[in-house]
Amino acid sequence: MQILVLILGMVLLPPACALKCYECIPGPSGSCTQTTKDCPSNTQCGSVRLTSYAGGSKLFDIKGKSCAAAEECVQASLNFGVSRTLINTKCCTSELCNSQDVPEGSLSSPNGKKCFQCDGNDCAKTLNCNGNEDYCISAAVTAQGQKATLKGCASKVICSGTQSAQIAAITGAEISCCQGDLCNSASSTTAGLLLFVTPLISLVLFS
Repeated sequence: MQILVLILGMVLLPPACALKCYECIPGPSGSCTQTTKDCPSNTQCGSVRLTSYAGGSKLFDIKGKSCAAAEECVQASLNFGVSRTLINTKCCTSELCNSQDVPEGSLSSPNGKKCFQCDGNDCAKTLNCNGNEDYCISAAVTAQGQKATLKGCASKVICSGTQSAQIAAITGAEISCCQGDLCNSASSTTAGLLLFVTPLISLVLFS
């Protein structure tokens, strides 16, 4: 009898409605065309903004929209000293609720943690981490036969196994994170990965 009730319930209950969200995936130029998309039942509508600064100037400001899992609804930053990239994401759960662009993330104050950073060929300089940058990060890639490395501070979400694995798969970069002051070693390398690594975060969001 219980099985019959269960079967009848499955047949008679209305199917779960997919959440409709705006989608706008930026291309290489940073612009996108907004459409609508039926999202999976375990996701929300999301809007993300990726802003990068260097030397007091804005390098790029990329905005996007799509379906987002709960763990992608974050505020995070990646800080290499010479540049800092802020990720600001806002998620919501009603029909087409992600119509507005997210404001730029704010530059937060030092949190007391320190990591090594690279300045030219010298990776022995120290960097004060800010806000929720609670990990030290090292990123290295071989491009055109030359190995380039950057070191700095990063938020936990950037160092998560899923995100770092996606970045590594896309770029071939070796990314490692650690917790603890100055845990990302101070070996001297060639620093030149800045403009290569920071835009990659936009590729792994909402993927």
